[in-house]
Amino acid sequence: MIAIVDYGVANVPNVERALRRAGAVDVRITRSHVELLAARAIVLPGVGHFGHCARELRRFGLDAMIRVAHDRGIPLLGLCVGMQLFFEDSEEDPTTPGLGLAPGHVRRLQGDVRVPHTGWNAVAITRPHPWLTGVPDGAYFYFVHSYAVHPANGDTVVGTVDHGGPLTAAVASNGMLGLQFHPEKSGAMGVRVLRSFVHATDA
Repeated sequence: MIAIVDYGVANVPNVERALRRAGAVDVRITRSHVELLAARAIVLPGVGHFGHCARELRRFGLDAMIRVAHDRGIPLLGLCVGMQLFFEDSEEDPTTPGLGLAPGHVRRLQGDVRVPHTGWNAVAITRPHPWLTGVPDGAYFYFVHSYAVHPANGDTVVGTVDHGGPLTAAVASNGMLGLQFHPEKSGAMGVRVLRSFVHATDA
C-alpha cells in the first residue's frame, strides 16, 4: 500500500488519481499512524504556507510518524511544500521547524524574477537516481512556488530548474525523493515520474 499523508493541505485526491494512473493499485489517503507505518511507501504532499503545513503535521502527530517511517526505511516522496518539509526550516516561517530529515534550509526566491515561479519549466537531471528512471533530461513539469530548497549537501540535488539561475527542483537522500514541481499537474510526464517511483518502491 502507498499511503498519502492526509493532514488537511493539498489536493490529495488529485495525487491519488495520478498515482493510480502511474500503476499503483493500493493507494490510501490516511492520517492513521498504523497505516503509515504499514505502508510500502509514503507520499507527503503540500501546498501553501510552510509554517501552516508543518503545524498541521504536528497537530495530528504525523511529523513523528514520518520520522519513524524514515528510520524504518520506508520510502518517502515529498511534493512541493512536502519536499520543503524534509528540511530544517524555511524563511517563510522561521519560527516553525521542518521535519529535519535532511540538512538544509528553504529560502525565498531571489533576484529579478517572477515570484511565485508559476508554470511549466524544464528540469535538468543533474544526477541519475533509481526513482527517476525513465525521466528524460529537460522534460517539462508544472511549478508553483515562492521558496526553494538549499540543501547543505549539494550531492543530494538530482534535478534543477532555471528561474533566474538554477534552483533545486529535485532532491534524493536516504530513502527520500523530493520534487519541487507538481507531478499530479504535469500531465503525462508527471505520471511518468510517479510511475518510476511506484515501480522502484514496489515490494
